[in-house]
Amino acid sequence: MMGRSGWLARREALYGYAFISPWLIGLVVFTAGPLLAVFYLSLTEYPILSEPTWIGTRNYERIFTADRAFLVSLINTAFYVAIRVPLHLGLAFVLALMLHRAVRGIGVFRTAIYLPSMIPIVALSVIWRVLLDPRNGYVNYFGGLLGLPQINWLTSTDWAKPVIIFISLWQIGIPMIIFLAGLGAIPETLYEAAEIDGAGAWRRLLYVTLPMMTPVILYNVIIDIINSFQVFAYAFIMTRGGPNDATLFYVLYIYRQGFEQFQMGYASALSTILFLIVLVLTLIVLRSSRSWVQYERI
Repeated sequence: MMGRSGWLARREALYGYAFISPWLIGLVVFTAGPLLAVFYLSLTEYPILSEPTWIGTRNYERIFTADRAFLVSLINTAFYVAIRVPLHLGLAFVLALMLHRAVRGIGVFRTAIYLPSMIPIVALSVIWRVLLDPRNGYVNYFGGLLGLPQINWLTSTDWAKPVIIFISLWQIGIPMIIFLAGLGAIPETLYEAAEIDGAGAWRRLLYVTLPMMTPVILYNVIIDIINSFQVFAYAFIMTRGGPNDATLFYVLYIYRQGFEQFQMGYASALSTILFLIVLVLTLIVLRSSRSWVQYERI
């Protein structure tokens, strides 16, 4: 009897591994393999057209001691993340609260706000580059009709980063949909109990909605931090990192090193540092979540 039950358990495990084998293969081939390759290449000099040569930690020494562009790109990216993540998630949460209503036609508004998220980043960047053209763009044209000054949006060191942050907010639909799903999962009985106790709309938001939404907020914060650190297309298409490196973001700098200067080993070292930065920030957010995320189930 024990032998038969052991055989059935082994067969069940074999079937389980067979079903998840496509995911396991994908993990090894497309995630773990390239990740390990990047770690190895970061310790080599690899000009793409020839074999990589082992140089140890020399790439990292150069990054931290002699590469001014590394620090500039890291500061630009940190600024982008620090401003964009709170704005992006804050606006998404407010929109989700406004659209979480059982009224006729609310689906139309949800769709209208989500649709810009379906526009590819490349197309969105090209459209905004045309709109913000200092001579023929519609933004300056309509601003002139209102008596506003003409601004060189993409060639000004003061305006280039804020403009890119603003354009990135157009893709607000994805976190908004996630927030809407979280709001829909909150039991109505909690609101009814709070209302019976005399809580108004503001107190229901503070003491019912926000605590129950903290797991969803945690998820969106982590995903948004990871995505924001990978900002690339907006700067690559609209400003090419200018003016005066004002929009030289970290991933754009990695691209320049790897695919313009063909220093793939150096680009791999930069990528490894980015991976570690994002990993540390993610762990910090997860660790802090113990004090503010509510996991109780009603």
